[in-house]
Amino acid sequence: MSAELLQAAAELAKLAGATAHRYWRTDLAVEWKEDGSPVTRADREAERFARGWIAERFPADGILGEEFGVQPGTSGRRWILDPVDGTKSFVRGVPLWGTLVAVAEGEHVLAGAMCFPALDETIAAAPGEGCWHEGSRARVSAIDRLSAATVLATDVAGLQALAGHAAIARTWGDCYGYLLVATGRAEVMVDLRMGDWDSACLLPIMEEAGGVFTDLKGKRTAFGGSAIATNEALAADVRMRLGAA
Repeated sequence: MSAELLQAAAELAKLAGATAHRYWRTDLAVEWKEDGSPVTRADREAERFARGWIAERFPADGILGEEFGVQPGTSGRRWILDPVDGTKSFVRGVPLWGTLVAVAEGEHVLAGAMCFPALDETIAAAPGEGCWHEGSRARVSAIDRLSAATVLATDVAGLQALAGHAAIARTWGDCYGYLLVATGRAEVMVDLRMGDWDSACLLPIMEEAGGVFTDLKGKRTAFGGSAIATNEALAADVRMRLGAA
């Protein structure tokens, strides 16, 4: 079943991402939600598509989506959707946004996928099935010194404890930063605040690529409200520095 759900999550991320991509770099109206984050027609249409796709293929499963909330199911499984992660990038024409899909049973994530339509990249994983990036196994880097590492964060605040110790420190992270860590092109990605739809897919992706994924307290969880993704070699050092900060 893990292989089936891995394939399904990857397929849905691509299809919902393609729906959102139709609106990218067009004259979209931007609305602002109560939490201060933007939302557009692209977010809503992509999530509507994803919900319809799930209803046809997995009608007993529940759904949690960023834009339309909870839809109960009867199977014990739920699909967790972020139709456009990085909407601030999306509305400025920056290509580092993605469509995120996870399938979970309780706190256990059965499969996760991220699609980056503007960059033509997809990554997906399921426990025991590996992490796959464009048809090849993804693997974190082996860099074991922070002074040689590339450190990423969505916001500048996430870099404060690490930037001065790293070889390279960059923002414009959002979900793309996790892809870079999982494929060995960066070593650390930090987010101080995450919704479940932001983080659910990341745990299997990072772990199946050989990395470590926790919340800011160092707890292994896909639902911690924050996130640190690293390669295995730097995991303890990075979490120690962030804990001290």
